[in-house]
Amino acid sequence: MEKCCSTTPEKIEPKGHNHNHSEGDGHDHDGHDHSHDSGDQTIFQMFLPAIISFVILLLGIAFDNYIQPAWFTGWVRLVWFLAAYIPVGFPVLKDAYKSIIKGDVFSEFFLMSIATIGAFAIAEYPEGVAVMLFYAVGEVFQSMAVTRAKGNIKALLDQRPDEVTIMESNQPKTIKAKETKVGNIIQLKPGEKLALDGELLSDSASFNTAALTGESKPDTKNKGEVVLAGMINMNSIALVKVTTAYEDSKLSKILELVQNATAQKAPTELFIRKFAKVYTPIVVFLAIGICFLPYFIVNDYQFRDWLYRALIFLVISCPCALVISIPLGYFGGIGAASRNGILFKGSNFLDSIAEIQNVVMDKTGTMTEGVFKVQKVSIISEFNKDEILQLVNVLESKSTHPVATAIHNYVGDINYSIPLENVEEIAGHGLKAAVNGKELLVGNFKLMDKFNIQYDINHANIVYTLIAVAYDKRFAGYITIADSIKEDAKETVDNLHKMGVKATMLSGDKGTVVKYVADQLGIDNAFGDLLPEDKVNKVKEIKAKNQTVAFVGDGVNDAPVVALSDVGIAMGGLGSDATIETADVVIQDDKPSKIPMAINIGKQTKKIVWQNIILAFAVKAVVLVLGAGGLATMWEAVFADVGVALLAILNAVRIQRMKF
Repeated sequence: MEKCCSTTPEKIEPKGHNHNHSEGDGHDHDGHDHSHDSGDQTIFQMFLPAIISFVILLLGIAFDNYIQPAWFTGWVRLVWFLAAYIPVGFPVLKDAYKSIIKGDVFSEFFLMSIATIGAFAIAEYPEGVAVMLFYAVGEVFQSMAVTRAKGNIKALLDQRPDEVTIMESNQPKTIKAKETKVGNIIQLKPGEKLALDGELLSDSASFNTAALTGESKPDTKNKGEVVLAGMINMNSIALVKVTTAYEDSKLSKILELVQNATAQKAPTELFIRKFAKVYTPIVVFLAIGICFLPYFIVNDYQFRDWLYRALIFLVISCPCALVISIPLGYFGGIGAASRNGILFKGSNFLDSIAEIQNVVMDKTGTMTEGVFKVQKVSIISEFNKDEILQLVNVLESKSTHPVATAIHNYVGDINYSIPLENVEEIAGHGLKAAVNGKELLVGNFKLMDKFNIQYDINHANIVYTLIAVAYDKRFAGYITIADSIKEDAKETVDNLHKMGVKATMLSGDKGTVVKYVADQLGIDNAFGDLLPEDKVNKVKEIKAKNQTVAFVGDGVNDAPVVALSDVGIAMGGLGSDATIETADVVIQDDKPSKIPMAINIGKQTKKIVWQNIILAFAVKAVVLVLGAGGLATMWEAVFADVGVALLAILNAVRIQRMKF
């Protein structure tokens, strides 16, 4: 069973997922270990100690106040209430002892132990049992809340089957998924989940990708396309060639990312943990003061009365509500985001994204589909059009940019017999190579200017993306390429504006194209014709105004800007290992509408965390004053501790039910 004040929910290991994550595993090593395994217990088993204690306590109270048998006195009464105390008190006493052995004397277990033992010392047996009983009930509810918070992430972790069917000599053979080797061919039946990343060998297949992207619409893949672990085959039998080892699949990286997310603490969380380490010993010494100092001040000093007040003070002061509800709130935020296909690398990024004032975004692949189509080819008559297109096609094959795909789709098969030499990519400009001793340039018009290529085209008036071509030091013509705006891009910008967040577009694409897209979407500021260093400078300009910036891009080419921004958001993290490594937040399905959703999740998480902080401090402060003044009993103390902790836990789990 998880203890009430566990600083982080423990790391989740799914069935059949036996990777060793000993470093950076998301455990909280800074402090004593509160976690107890309750994974195999039913709810009844979890509540059983509390039920036993409650029944014995009720009988004891009945004997004390109503039945009043003659034998229910002295040591018999003590033993009776000890029997009620042990089922719920022994685990806490054991944890207090373990914490002291580890050098952490002033734990919340220590507070509860001395408070209840003190109650027994002054013969307030029912109240001593009641404090520990409610504490134990609080533990169970907290454990159930943590289990619920893990639900979304656990669903992600349990995606892969333990076994796969591979084809061996045209015969199906079932083996363990982790024993599958790169190059094996998996036979995937309808309804089965894919265990490893691979390449589709069948002509086409339809997959449910909801577990990876949060997107319920089936995704149709064609022969040669990449399919990922966790996808579910929808219709006919599909054959998939394994391309990545089990532990290196995209899903493995995502699982590791989510598992380790709780290791990255939010500033509020870190403060509360440090606060609790200082606060708890202060509370103990104040309780000692409440017990003994009045001896020197009041005339009718009664040790028993002041000890009772000190014990009440200790129970009230237990920092459970803060120390569990705050990490639980952040963990719930990470889980809610995961359910919506948004991966946060840590709770600190939930805090950071909640404060974002500017979203700076790339154009291609972020706000547009990134699927380019050739619109027009204009080659000067003195050049052979087919020859130039063949040259452009083979040179662009050296690039991974979507433009290269558009040209390949238009021109057709690549003629690899063309002797390319000294191929060079010039950042923000394009590609350069030598063919038969002649210089070939393919890129934007800045590339033409850089190499002093003369042209008589007024390219500024053309809205489409332009690919200029020069061969043998002469301008050969241009190709126009168009990209389409994503269907939820306008909604994204509108939602950002509703939140008071400014939207800025930075792109290496042509200024006219960038301005056209920005005008269509209602983006506040847009800048085109930018080199990578220009993007960095633009972000620096925003940060110089003391404003926070989230940068949204592919996380690879824009690594310097991602590093500079307060929060780096990567679109389509399933497509790139480097994206997962670079970004702070990964949006798995390429939908820009997830950007304002991520900000909203951050804001709601922070709001709930601060509600819990204010609730805990306010109630504890009031009851502490009443307790020190002798106006509060142990029952009020129980509410101030366990009652507030339960309210805070219930508030923290609200985020998992919210619709974003």
